[in-house]
Amino acid sequence: MAGGALGFWNDWASQISVLLSLFFQVLLHIFANIRRRKDGSSWLRVPLWVAYQLSDSTATYAAGQLLFSGATKDHHLIAFWVPFLLLHLGSPDNITAYALEDSKLWGRHLLSLVVQVLAAAIVLYRHIVGGGTLLMVAAILISVVGVAHGPCSWALRSAKFSNLQSSLKLRTHDMHHQQFYTEHQDWYNDGDPVLQHAHSLFHICKRGIVDCVIAVDESDSENEVDSQDIKIIHGLLKDREQMWRVMEMELSLMYDILYTKASAVHCWFGYCIRVIAPLAIATSLVLFQLSSKDDYSLVDVVITYILLGGALVLETKSLLVALGSSWVFAFLCATQWDWLRHSALCAGRWQQLRHTLFSLRRSWPGKMIMTGSSRRWSGTMGQRNMLRSCARQADPTSQHLSNLSKMLSLGKWWDRRYLWTIDVSEKVKKCAQSVTAKDMNTMGLLRTRWGERALNEEDYPGLLKELEGYHGVDFHESVISWHIATDLILAKIDRRGDHVSDNHVELVSVMSNYMMFLLVDSPDMLPGLPQNWLYEQTCIQLKKICTKHIGGSPGKSFRPHHHRGWKPSELEKEIAIDILSEFELSNVSNPRLTYARVIADKLLHRKEDVVFALLLLWVDFLSYAANRCNREAHARNLGSGSELLTVMWLYLEHLHQVKERNYRSLYNSLY
Repeated sequence: MAGGALGFWNDWASQISVLLSLFFQVLLHIFANIRRRKDGSSWLRVPLWVAYQLSDSTATYAAGQLLFSGATKDHHLIAFWVPFLLLHLGSPDNITAYALEDSKLWGRHLLSLVVQVLAAAIVLYRHIVGGGTLLMVAAILISVVGVAHGPCSWALRSAKFSNLQSSLKLRTHDMHHQQFYTEHQDWYNDGDPVLQHAHSLFHICKRGIVDCVIAVDESDSENEVDSQDIKIIHGLLKDREQMWRVMEMELSLMYDILYTKASAVHCWFGYCIRVIAPLAIATSLVLFQLSSKDDYSLVDVVITYILLGGALVLETKSLLVALGSSWVFAFLCATQWDWLRHSALCAGRWQQLRHTLFSLRRSWPGKMIMTGSSRRWSGTMGQRNMLRSCARQADPTSQHLSNLSKMLSLGKWWDRRYLWTIDVSEKVKKCAQSVTAKDMNTMGLLRTRWGERALNEEDYPGLLKELEGYHGVDFHESVISWHIATDLILAKIDRRGDHVSDNHVELVSVMSNYMMFLLVDSPDMLPGLPQNWLYEQTCIQLKKICTKHIGGSPGKSFRPHHHRGWKPSELEKEIAIDILSEFELSNVSNPRLTYARVIADKLLHRKEDVVFALLLLWVDFLSYAANRCNREAHARNLGSGSELLTVMWLYLEHLHQVKERNYRSLYNSLY
């Protein structure tokens, strides 16, 4: 049986490998865009990841198989498949990198491409030359297209932060786009003005994410562009919903730069390749149809037609998607060729083409060919409640299952049971945009440490002084303490029957749970060094307290007490009241739990609206974390659907532009 299997593989390895290579390309074309969003696409990431990891290696293996296989001596048609592997190695336009670190390996990808080109040249020279003029011309055409797809390495290189910084030293592109769009924005009224605003302000996102310092040019043109930036931002700040949409679009454009071929496709060379590729493949298809096939097996002929048809469909899709992209509008706005800009935009020809392509995409054939996804962010935020997760883990059944998962090295997977996601409501967006330019300094940083802006002396006199020893030295420690304190306070207020706004209680709960979600699931997005031991030690103490209430009754914590909503269950309230009322501080060995108890006591004895104070506090936590987050963490997270924290960071970057402009105006007036 083994010999039979080995013999089967030796006979059909070339055919199987090239079909697998094409199959992986189709998967990448179809599923690559799911990485822009988080909702409902987690299970699709597995085949996408497998296809990305195996696409290059499969193409390389297939090329080696065709190069060294003795079958190519007698079968010119099999050698004709090598140029298709060059085409596959170029990767689809909608994915070049799966992770941010992939861009650092651009040299490896370029070397692989060079080796593939040399291998293809050897195979074609040995086995295609002399195999018929029509077949030889068809192979050359596809080889040229395959080599031209090499800009995948260029796109990977361009996505490196150091290269992005270098490319941003000149502002010519932004100036031309900004001036043209501002002067002639009425020409695009029938399109998506939000997306065009995003292109106009995109340089803010690019410079912010690579932390690029630009020398200020005081020329009239530079000042005019800056003024237009500020004018657009001020207009957006009056419409918070539109401002939010613009930031979503900017982050989507940043995703294009970091993870797709956008930088390589949307230029003169890229557009030429997109137009030439389908024509060259269609010509090759015709030439192959006209060539003699008497000496080839039926299976090899069918596989060749599949490769030609698949390449034609995929390249046509790439062309249509590229022409309909909003990047074309930005390219035309920035071009130095006035005749082209006015012919395409002023006459409305490109808008008509875009509308036609969108109509085609809505049709049944268009959905099959032009797979696309919205540039809108998924609009979800993760949630994790420490008290709820500890109550579930204290259950005897859960403990046994948890221990089993750790033995199987599946502890992290099991722990994700305690995470859930919710939609970001308009109320959360409104709170997130409550920070103003006055709260920032000229460096673009918030003036105060976390919590100090919310619990200010004017609104809450003496409160920060009282909490000086309990507020938390480290940001991670402070998040844990205030998260537990929030649950204690809300449980006590509910028990007392105080009249508080349900909207405020909901906002406080979801924002507190979101910060805890980031602390556990994405600690690198929070300022300071990740200190998971703080969280684990606090959980151990909380589990001991929860065990008292759950007792030895298996499965109690799996009853409807535990759900995936912001409202705490009765069991959680009971545990919170116990911590707040019955336990002596001397019995609590964990400092974070002690801090939470003290914070809750002090706030519950204040006359001010405690829930509103907590709301301001968590908004301040969110703002501080977004403002001080490592920029690479923001960029890395764009590849997995983005976070509310990243949108908040971009909002602060726009506010910094307003602050910097005001500072320049003041400086110029004095000097």
